[in-house]
Amino acid sequence: MDQHNTPDSFESQALTEHLRELRSCLIVSFVAVFAGFCLSYAFIKPIGSWFFKPLTEVLPEGTSLIFTSYQEGFFFI
Repeated sequence: MDQHNTPDSFESQALTEHLRELRSCLIVSFVAVFAGFCLSYAFIKPIGSWFFKPLTEVLPEGTSLIFTSYQEGFFFI
């Protein structure tokens, strides 16, 4: 058995150190999710066009998509 993976070889940390590390990981995660949201929202029209392309190709001539709730129309303006 490898001695580096035994439970006795791990460094013990105080609870506050664990919480500090958790807080920094959560902050980095939230910043990454927010940056990804902002980046994808900047390109919402091309993403929406790509997403709805299979549906719009089979729609009858002269028809368009309709939205069933109030907020749906604002995302693809």
